Amino acid sequence: MAEDARVIVIGGGIGGLAAAAALHQRGRAVTVLERAPALKPVGAAISLAPNALRALDVLGIGEEIRDLAAWQGDGGLRTPGGRWLSRSNAEAATARFGGPLVLLPRAVLVDRLAALLPPGAVRTGTPATLTDPGDRDRPARVRAGAEELEAGLVVGADGVGSRVRAALFPAHPGPVYAGFTTWRVLVPLPGTDFAPHETWGRGHIWGTQPLRDGRVYAYGAARVPAGEHAPDDEKAELLRRYGDWHHPVPAVLAAARPEDVLRHDVHHLDRPLPAYHAGRTALLGDAAHAMPPTLGQGGNQAIEDAVVLAHHGGDLPAYTADRLPRTTALARRAVRVARLNMAGSRAVVAVRNTAVTALSLAGPALLLRGFDGIADWRPPYASGRHHAGKP
Repeated sequence: MAEDARVIVIGGGIGGLAAAAALHQRGRAVTVLERAPALKPVGAAISLAPNALRALDVLGIGEEIRDLAAWQGDGGLRTPGGRWLSRSNAEAATARFGGPLVLLPRAVLVDRLAALLPPGAVRTGTPATLTDPGDRDRPARVRAGAEELEAGLVVGADGVGSRVRAALFPAHPGPVYAGFTTWRVLVPLPGTDFAPHETWGRGHIWGTQPLRDGRVYAYGAARVPAGEHAPDDEKAELLRRYGDWHHPVPAVLAAARPEDVLRHDVHHLDRPLPAYHAGRTALLGDAAHAMPPTLGQGGNQAIEDAVVLAHHGGDLPAYTADRLPRTTALARRAVRVARLNMAGSRAVVAVRNTAVTALSLAGPALLLRGFDGIADWRPPYASGRHHAGKP
């Protein structure tokens, strides 16, 4: 095998698998090195906007994902007492952005991406270290266990705490705490009727979204000191914080077992990287541009990265030029949204809620405008391989 044709992807999450699949489809020999003993995604579910679905169309699985996912219907923003601040219009959003917003378990997406790769391409239980990013005259090198591997391209898709990023840019300060923690649960909730919603309180948010398989994905976030944990268990912590919020929040909490609750502090890259590559090594996803989850775009941007990286092939400066301005702008926007929806001041919350209600009364177009330039993104198709999604 010519080493220039070989690609090593460090990290087997959504971004890493999408990149591996996109590069494999371009004729590259791809190996994915995943530290964990299995492809077990972090997080319960993922929301995919039309921009990410169009990127998945490039990989040939966009239609399958649309069929497996729950299409998000009319819902909106609420207060903890249940008052609607705004109502969303799924039909208007689909018309504006050329496709639906969908939700599915992360494990389903990981399985479908992994299935695009040839047998043996994914090596789990394999910690990997970038030992040389390579340059024009020599391949990149990766240590995987006792092996020293060479490749024409290494992709660092190893998450917010990326060791590949630290090796490429040792002077960069790395991720910082975003000021809040998150909880996520995925539970069966038969016979419970509710509209999808996100609820904004003082320094707290909660969201409840139905999945196609009858389960419910719910998430909470709260402003707390970094590293804080519940004195008993995280379900008890959720009951203390959200137990008296509107329907169906108490029902979700009643259905959840303590072991169902995932908790993670949120970290992001407050300072953008100078580039998303060095030598023959590229970064993507959270390794390149970790952002707060307030736009729901973290995984979506990783999928975009993957198809753009494959489109540019070995031209990593072109990849950086394509992706860095877009993702930097989105990361900054996500930070601004976090300041708004995680506001803790009673006065700020009152102004925020009044403004959101006024925008909603003016019509759905004003609220949807916030996703212009995000959900309407289209991939740079280098060939005619595009599955037209459902409208």
